[in-house]
Amino acid sequence: MFRLDNKLAVVTGGGSGIGRAVAEVMAKQGAIVHIIEITVDNGQAVADNINKDGSLAFIHACDVSDQQQVNTVFEKIGRIDILVNNAGIAHVGTVASTTEEEFDRVYRVNVKGIFNCLQAAVKLMKDKGGSIINMASIAAHVGLADRFAYSMSKGAVMGMTLSVAKDFLQNGIRCNSISPARVHTPFVDGFIAKNYPGKEKEMFEKLSASQPIGRMGTVDEIAKLVLYLSSDEASFITGNDYLIDGGFIKLNN
Repeated sequence: MFRLDNKLAVVTGGGSGIGRAVAEVMAKQGAIVHIIEITVDNGQAVADNINKDGSLAFIHACDVSDQQQVNTVFEKIGRIDILVNNAGIAHVGTVASTTEEEFDRVYRVNVKGIFNCLQAAVKLMKDKGGSIINMASIAAHVGLADRFAYSMSKGAVMGMTLSVAKDFLQNGIRCNSISPARVHTPFVDGFIAKNYPGKEKEMFEKLSASQPIGRMGTVDEIAKLVLYLSSDEASFITGNDYLIDGGFIKLNN
């Protein structure tokens, strides 16, 4: 089950964290994986490890917020069966404290970046179908303190997911999104160190405890949900957002 033999998968932000786990599990299940990262160096180690294990992976340097770069890379790849829109950035701030520059930066990567990749992928998928998974967040479902711009961007991701699922239903393109709660990645460790210096252990425990299940998610748990939604076993699923949040939304009473 959940085999992706001979399917061509594109994973944005596939050089670390969730994206790396997604790229690795897809390759393990038979997909040919194309990793998109801001620089080749950011994803080369992942591609090398996949290739070393006998699977096939390629790395492409691309700024997803630059439409011309995205179109060039996708045209070079030429055929896409699966797109995982994972690249994104975080931001801390309220509507009062967020600067215009910060807001625009989050928008460029988290909203325009996904738009650029969606548009490029749909052009390649519309004649034969495919599966698209967009990375949203619990921030699109509930109010999170100090996450104004980030929440805006993830709400837009959910809206784009529904639109693509509706507009290209007859083309055999399935489009779903995933909304994780906090997932333990190197990015999270760096984020805590940057924003809460001297309180790293305290903040890690606090963020872990905010999930009723009592811990953060793992990248492998997210990757396996992406794998399922990418596979033929999920052929009846489109236009949905999947919470993978340790009970955060429904059980935090």
